[in-house]
Amino acid sequence: MNRLWAARHNAYYAALGQRPGCRGFSTDVVVPISHLATIVEETRKDIDASGLFGTIVGHVGDGNFHCIFPTNEDDENEVHEVQRLSDNVVKRALAVGGTCTGEHGIGMGKKKYMKPEFGATTLGVMKTLKGSLDPNSIMNPGKVFDV
Repeated sequence: MNRLWAARHNAYYAALGQRPGCRGFSTDVVVPISHLATIVEETRKDIDASGLFGTIVGHVGDGNFHCIFPTNEDDENEVHEVQRLSDNVVKRALAVGGTCTGEHGIGMGKKKYMKPEFGATTLGVMKTLKGSLDPNSIMNPGKVFDV
């Protein structure tokens, strides 16, 4: 089990090693297992069609998979294309009842998916709870919800 975990953990660094000097962009989603193979296959085709290097890894037994893109952040077109690929995988996940992230969290980059995934009412409840627990917005300000 330790060797399997080490291989999964090192996949990120192995992907970065394919493009020295690039920084890693990683995204993850979780989909129902019944849709996993289709979503992974569609994502792989999307990555291949883009012409960029990207890999898919994960602990797919729970429907969670990650896309890793070694990205030249000085190339605006490449950064835009990586973001497009990431958006596509999230949209696929949401379309089959999945979630926009498994373990990487919402942070700053996936805030825009909160409303499509949870709906306005649930999002309002979440914001109310956040405001009750953190009225001064000192815990991770700007992450998940705008300040």
